[in-house]
Amino acid sequence: MQDKPTILIKNIRAVDTISDRLTDVFISDGKIQEIAPTIHAGADEVIDGTDLTLMPSLFDMHVHFRDPGQTDKEDILTGTAAALAGGVTGVLAMPNTVPPCDNPDTIRYIIDKAKDTGVDVYPVGCITNGMRGEGLCDYEALKEAGCICISDDGRPVENAENMRRALELSNENGLLVASHCEDLSIINGGIMNKGTVSRKLGVKGMDRASEDYITAREMILASSVGARIHICHVSTEGSTAMIRFAKSRGVRVTCETAPHYFMLTDKLLEKRDAYYRMNPPLRTPHDVKAIIEGIKDGTIDCIITDHAPHTDEQKANFETAPNGVVGLETSLAASLTALYHTGEVPLRRIIELMCVNPRRILGLEVPAVQVGSTADLVIADLDRKWTVDPAKLHSKSHNTVFKGMTLTGKPVITISKGIIRYDERKEK
Repeated sequence: MQDKPTILIKNIRAVDTISDRLTDVFISDGKIQEIAPTIHAGADEVIDGTDLTLMPSLFDMHVHFRDPGQTDKEDILTGTAAALAGGVTGVLAMPNTVPPCDNPDTIRYIIDKAKDTGVDVYPVGCITNGMRGEGLCDYEALKEAGCICISDDGRPVENAENMRRALELSNENGLLVASHCEDLSIINGGIMNKGTVSRKLGVKGMDRASEDYITAREMILASSVGARIHICHVSTEGSTAMIRFAKSRGVRVTCETAPHYFMLTDKLLEKRDAYYRMNPPLRTPHDVKAIIEGIKDGTIDCIITDHAPHTDEQKANFETAPNGVVGLETSLAASLTALYHTGEVPLRRIIELMCVNPRRILGLEVPAVQVGSTADLVIADLDRKWTVDPAKLHSKSHNTVFKGMTLTGKPVITISKGIIRYDERKEK
């Protein structure tokens, strides 16, 4: 374990949901000790914050680290390195590992391997044994091992009664239930959004009814037992509208989306490049507009990445490649580019979506740029323009949907519990 140094950040714009000010910030013993216009304290590290912005660090509540079992794609150490390079100090790691996270031993393995990385990795436990959709896992044992959330993400729980029962039990054990909303019988082998582009390419499409139907089902089931439900990776106008309505009716539903769903459309698939394939798929301009409106009006609670690494070899064939894209190192930059720099969403709202709400939903401590807060922080250059080079990512895999794109805004330093864990200046 590293010693916790003293850090003095000079002349920086410090922003959270409470305040926005130009100031100095002094950190010691893992916490923010002083915030003032001028601080003269000696420090182990002095950072010139001129033209930079200090914010609470991000929490990504939807990643796949592939560890155990598929470490050719990613492992916990490379996944957390990618997180830190993106300003992320906490993640929910989804359970579709090999073996799946349906037992305490696998949960403890992940927590133990991540403990010294500077990223709080919370393994998600399976809803059903082996993610097979049948018998329910021992949620009490999973929680005792360190779980705070259960999901069969990567596939849906097809049996509605099993899902209803899981939601019912979640009220008893305090675990959040997160749902991958997809009807496999509707998908039936589809590989991209069903529509004009899929027909043009002559490939089988994923009908949006698949996502919309299970989204509605989950909210009905949750409402029936008074449970919480979290809807993963929302991509359609229909799901957004139904979640908005359910919230207005008092259903205990929260949801998330990813930058590619409010930035990109299925037109990119005309390149027949599997780097642009994920599940749910890129949709239409109409859906992109609806997702942005959902972010603006509070329907959508969180921005996540669904960071899903695959090797170059696995992504080589457009029609047979696995779904998924990496995103931890581009999520803040993409969100700033599409939402903040376009004037659609203020910076404080982006902080809510990427830092505050994920932690609140999970019942975790929420860092702030305030005296006494744990120093989980990111320093970003909001106006930096940079081009995404897959070869320079910290992830083992390069399958970013933003390859070759110029984004505006970049994390440059990430501080986790008072320790500088990523510093772009030292990588040059």
